[in-house]
Amino acid sequence: MFWRCRQRTIDLRRPVVMGILNVTPDSFSDGGRFATPGAALDRAAGMVAEGAAIVDVGGESTRPGAQPVDATREIERVVPVIERIAAACDVAVSIDTSKPEVMTAAVEAGACIVNDVRALRAPGARAYAAASGVGVCLMHMQGEPRTMQDEPRYSDVVAEVSAFLVAERRHCIDAGIAAEAIVLDPGIGFGKRLEHNLCLLRELPGLAALGAPLLVGVSRKNFIGRVLGRDLGACLYGGLGLASLAVAFGARVVRTHDVAPTLDAIRMVDVVMRGTNE
Repeated sequence: MFWRCRQRTIDLRRPVVMGILNVTPDSFSDGGRFATPGAALDRAAGMVAEGAAIVDVGGESTRPGAQPVDATREIERVVPVIERIAAACDVAVSIDTSKPEVMTAAVEAGACIVNDVRALRAPGARAYAAASGVGVCLMHMQGEPRTMQDEPRYSDVVAEVSAFLVAERRHCIDAGIAAEAIVLDPGIGFGKRLEHNLCLLRELPGLAALGAPLLVGVSRKNFIGRVLGRDLGACLYGGLGLASLAVAFGARVVRTHDVAPTLDAIRMVDVVMRGTNE
């Protein structure tokens, strides 16, 4: 199982970690910490040293209640960071955006993956992804970041998320994006209540069988704190438990703020599941 991302091919026969690098002032857990190119490069290099296969750079917060950022400002935030990472680190760089203009600038700067919470539904996004040969991650989100947690409702969350991901994958393939370039993300925490998140996590084996590798992001999600009765900063172990569960249930990419402990956890699960450390 491989993920084709322009000049790179990422081996997913064993699960890999995508490290989160927010270069925004308002992201929910690390806003402002890596807003300068120098700080961002140091953080990226640290994640690579810890074993990240992918560094996911985001210039617009998608936390609940987040305000939109225009493409020009987003490009100003991400391009200097991506250029530095691409020049200094041997790692796949992903751009976390929904805007085709930002995708274009980021890929020209050295990114090889587009991670889109809106599943490439913006006009021109699929065409650009097809023409550029990037790897893509298609995520499910009900609503928009600013309002997505106001009143999320589903008749059958697993069926609806599955149908959305299958349909968007087909739309992408029809637009010329290679099947081997696509991974799918159920969007844990994006327009979902606690019960929706728990249901999706419980049914990950079915989501992992939809025809494309599965990416799961549970790092520092608010619902972990609600379940455990802890502040957001004290939810690492709960997140590691969910990351391990996700890999046991078939996820091939785990997106996280905490690369080293997450990689240790999922490697142990992978060895047990495969029955060998080879």
